[in-house]
Formats: sequence, structure tokens, C-alpha cells
Amino acid sequence: MKKVLALVCLCSFAIISFAQDNKNEIAIIPQPVKIIANTGYFTLPKNVIIEAPANVALKETISFLNDRLSIPTGMPVTVKNTMSPASTIKLLLNKKADAQIGKEGYHLLVTTNNITIQANEPAGLFYGVQTLVQLFPKEIESATKAENIKWEAPCVTITDYPRFGWRGLMFDVARHFFTKEDVEKYIDQMVRYKYNLLHLHLTDDEGWRIEIKSLPKLTEVGAWNVKKVGYFGTFAVPKPDEPRNYGGFYTQDDIKEIVQYAKERFVNILPEIDVPGHSLAAIAAYPELSCSGGVKNIGVSSGENIKDWSTHTALYDDNLCPANENVYTFLDKVITEVAQLFPFEYIHMGGDETFKTFWENSDAIKELMKREKLKNMQEVQSYFEKRVEKIVESKGKKFMGWDEILEGGLAPNAVVMSWRGMEGGVQAAKMGHDVVMSPTTFAYLDYMQGDPAIEPHIYATLRLKKAYEFEPVPDSVNPKFIKGGQANLWTEQVYNMRHAEYMMWPRGFAIAEDLWSPKENKNWDNFVTRVEKHFARYDEAQIKYAPSMYDPIINASESPDKKIIVKLSTEIKGLDIYYTFDNSFPDNFYPKYTEPVIVPEDAVQLKLITYRDGKPIGRMITVPVTELKEKAGTK
Repeated sequence: MKKVLALVCLCSFAIISFAQDNKNEIAIIPQPVKIIANTGYFTLPKNVIIEAPANVALKETISFLNDRLSIPTGMPVTVKNTMSPASTIKLLLNKKADAQIGKEGYHLLVTTNNITIQANEPAGLFYGVQTLVQLFPKEIESATKAENIKWEAPCVTITDYPRFGWRGLMFDVARHFFTKEDVEKYIDQMVRYKYNLLHLHLTDDEGWRIEIKSLPKLTEVGAWNVKKVGYFGTFAVPKPDEPRNYGGFYTQDDIKEIVQYAKERFVNILPEIDVPGHSLAAIAAYPELSCSGGVKNIGVSSGENIKDWSTHTALYDDNLCPANENVYTFLDKVITEVAQLFPFEYIHMGGDETFKTFWENSDAIKELMKREKLKNMQEVQSYFEKRVEKIVESKGKKFMGWDEILEGGLAPNAVVMSWRGMEGGVQAAKMGHDVVMSPTTFAYLDYMQGDPAIEPHIYATLRLKKAYEFEPVPDSVNPKFIKGGQANLWTEQVYNMRHAEYMMWPRGFAIAEDLWSPKENKNWDNFVTRVEKHFARYDEAQIKYAPSMYDPIINASESPDKKIIVKLSTEIKGLDIYYTFDNSFPDNFYPKYTEPVIVPEDAVQLKLITYRDGKPIGRMITVPVTELKEKAGTK
């Protein structure tokens, strides 16, 4: 027994030592289940041969590997479907399934002579290839030939498989329209980190983005608004003569191409039609669908304020009317066509943020409540959700909604996506319903990543470290009801793909690891080291990311004698903060922050920058003293 214990300890020490000794070479995200160090390096030969089975499901896997091994290296790559002792990289499908790795797992062996990836299913080989590419130098991400690079990968043995089957990213293409090519780029980036579910938020107040042939006005009218630039929610109501030519939509052929593109990369697409709230684009096209009959219809929203969030009052009617039978006929047509376009088993029907102002004043709603014995507006929404669930199920699909669908009574077979924290998911799981965890507290990628002094403003902040703390399975629920989790990128403040990338990464790295890697393998400091390596890879690939983890965390308070005290800290270790109140630009010759500082009486602004090892690493940040006073709660 002592010998066995000694061997276990030795193996553990070897893995830990490997992580320390090879930190400049091994930086895999998400962290695999098990990595064992072997001696030496594999070097790409001048002629690369990929051996792979003749399987149509491996087409994209082989194409991707071919590109990464040929474009940056300049080396010729040959693909063979027959066994060859000269093969450089072997992709093997197990004849007998390995129960340990399941459908998406893989074994990866890198020796000095060749590389072998084994899996039960093509998806496993695809993910094994993603890991393999991360073992090569960062220049492998280049779109052009890289010169004078030693194309080596460390010899390792990796066993890997996902913790959760649902590993999702949501892309809001309704608030701002993103092209088919943008969506495909989004898929390309997410699969590199082993995400397998793309949630497309296709409809909202600002746009209806999917062609419904039986309801042509949805895209003729509902896909277009007035272009505004600035902060969403603050725009003036468009004038009648302003052109409504900003937006767009996906034809059904576009959707078919996106679905196929995703399928080839082992991604399912979850379509979302957000009802009964968030329906202004639909109501602009068909005003009779609202309880107010379009009386309070201002057309497709262009980002003007349409709700009073402090009182949960709707200023304009963006709700479908549950008392109107035509609404259910309308939804039957929509869901029929959506179900035919998306092979995934679920359809997401929204259900969130339904401000019931206009329902409360509707005679039709009052009659519905009397007839159906509904006690309040929450039960009115529950009545609506249950009817919508029946429509979804009649098309052979499963019904999913945001956690508000719990209010007033949950539809019998509904799957809940919990966004207002974890509580809705906990409640649904305890009721025996499947749950996808997507809480604002950990997974909302539209939130600011650092201080408002430098980040585009939105009402909340989600730093990288907090995202890395996401644990989808609360202690109080049966894990079998937690399908997994996802991160959401809402795009009210995201106008283009480059900024979408900035908001996704690196927090998308964190959520990927939360959902793929074993809980016990997670380590913040180690993760940060790997993130920095991936920043370098993204520089090669020309993908944008947020460097916010290098910026200081700024807190302020008021002393008893009414002075403002500033306390600074950093999200990651090893950073020094330099600051000034004299309006000049600090560097490492300026005061170094060591303890809370008092804002000088007449100071106008605080400037900050972080350094590491004597070199600037964070961004220059300017914080007006007026903002410091707001942080301190000074009146």
C-alpha cells in the first residue's frame, strides 16, 4: 500500500512539476482533464502527412488542421485515408468505444516521431485537433507564412473530455445586425475553445432577423430601424422623415448555410424568438398583435428609451397580447418555419422582461383573466407560455425560456435558462426541470470588464476573475438537472464584430474552462498565465481581446472629515500601480501605490497605469475626481 501511495504521489509531483517547468510551452484552454509530461519534442517534418479515416464528418477537422500546418509553416501537407508508417499525424476513430472519454473526448499522444489523436466520435477528434494546435508556437495562428520558427510541440499524453454537454455562447444579432459571415467567424472562434452550442437571439425590439415566408412584413418592416451612434437607451425618438435603412436579416437560405457551417464544426444552434415582451419589431410589422393595437407603436426601436426600468413601466407597448387568438396563429406560423430551419431539439421562446403595463389596462386581458380564472399578470404570462409550449411541442421541439417563465406557474415540460442569478435555475431543478445556467453574475459578456473610466459604459461590471468563478451546479440541486451553462453577449452597446471580439475574449476563455474542465483542475493563477499566452496567439491571428485584467481596480470612500480616499488593487498578481493627481501622465518614476491615498483638495483627475517588471502593461486611465466622488457616495 505504501508503494502505491508513493507512486501516486510521484505521478502527482510529475504533473505539477510539468506545469511549472513547461509554463512557457503548455497553455491549453480549456484545461484538459489530464496531462502527463513526456521527454522531448516533436518537430514537424518538411512533408507533413495526415492520416485520417474517410469520414465526411471529419472534413472540416482535416481542413482546419491542414490550414494550420501549411499556411504559417509553408510546408506541404498530404492527407491519406490509408495506414502509413510515414504518417506525421494520425486521427483514429476507436472501433470499440472508450467509455471514459464519451462522445466528445479524446486521447492525444505527442511523441518525438509522430502524433496520434484517438476518439470515439468525429467530435472528439475535432476537439483533439484544437488542443494539438495550441501545443505549437503562437505563430501557427498566422494567416501568412511565418519565418524562422521552430515548429515544435512538447511530447505529452493528454486524456480529455467535457464536464458538461451544454457549453454555449449566445450572440445577440437583434440589437445590431451581424452578417452571415460575422456569425460564421463567431463560430470559428468559439469552437477553438470547445464550445458546442450557439444561441442566436434572433428577435427583439430593435429588429426581427429571420425570414418568415408566411409573414413577409416581419423582415420588410421589422428588420430596419434608424441608425444611431452613442449610448443605447439614450437616443432621441427618430423623426418621421429619418430613413429606416439600418439593419438586415437572414434569408432562410442564409440560415441553412449557417446551420450547416455550425454542424461541420460540431455546434448546435439554438434559435430564440423572444416573446411576449421584446416584440416591438414584430408589432411594428403587425400592430394588431399588441393589446394596444398599435396605439403606442413607434415602429422598430432604434435604441431610444422605451421602458422605465426604475418602476418596470413600459413607455411603449412591446408585448404580444395573450388575449388575442391571432397571436397564437402568428406564433404557429413563426415556429413552424423556425422548426424546419433548425434541426436542434430546442427552441428558445424568451419570456424575459415582460413589463405588463399595457396588459393591466386591457379589457381583453381582463376578460381572459375572468374566463381562465387567472389571479394576476404573472398568471397571464404563464397562460401564454403554456400555450406557446404546446405550439413548440406540436412541431417536434422542446420549449425553453428565460427564468421569468417560472412566475405564475411553469409550463409542464419547459427547460429554464437561468439569467437573473442562479436562483431561477435552482427553483426549476428542484421542480424536476432541466436547466441551463447563464447568470448575470458570472456570464454576461456585455458587462464592463474594468472601470467605467476606460470601458464603454453599461450598468454593470463583470471582471475576468469573477467569470472564472462560475460554478454551474449549486450544492443544493441534483446535478442531473443541470445541462450545462453558457455566456451571453448582448449587443445593445456592440456595434461591430471587432468590439464583439473585445467583449468575448478573454472572459470567453474563462467560461469555456468553467464548462469543460474538471472543477478540481481549475486554478486562477495558472489560468492567467495561459490567458497571456493566448493573448499572444490572438495577436498573431489578429483577433481583438480586452486587456482589462491588467488595469487597476478603483474604489473610493469618504472619510469622517469629508475627504475622498482612493483604494487601488489589481486583478492579477505582480503588477505595480503608478499614479498622479497633477494632470501629467504617470510612469514608473511617479509615486507607486502602496496604501490608500487622499485626493488633494483641488485635484481634477486621477491618472493611473500599471507596470510589470519595470515595463508598462496596463492602459493609461484617467478618472475625473467627480467620478471618484460618485464612487464614494459623496453628496
